[in-house]
Amino acid sequence: MRVFDGGRAADDYMSAHTLAFSTPELTLKRFAFWLADMVPDPAGGGTVPRIDTFVDEKDFEPARIVDDDRYTPSGAVRASSMYGDPAAARFCAECGSKVSQGAKFCAECGTAA
Repeated sequence: MRVFDGGRAADDYMSAHTLAFSTPELTLKRFAFWLADMVPDPAGGGTVPRIDTFVDEKDFEPARIVDDDRYTPSGAVRASSMYGDPAAARFCAECGSKVSQGAKFCAECGTAA
């Protein structure tokens, strides 16, 4: 995946330009023009916009998909930590433990409530 390293680009720009008295809008506009300048291609041959020199190829770990229809209890939630009105609690059809009215899953076994 190609990722723009904006922090590195901003550091390079700020280290080469004194903008102590500029307004933020003017600084941002000058930064955008600086990124759009044509510079020699570091890979060789021709010119490329400066922004291309700050784009790196990164390999990210795939994002974990959250499944709203399945819950696997980790042990961090216990039946004693019920929220809502305990008098209005229901019982899990699978394991029989108390499940609060607003719960979508049983905290003990993970069955859909």
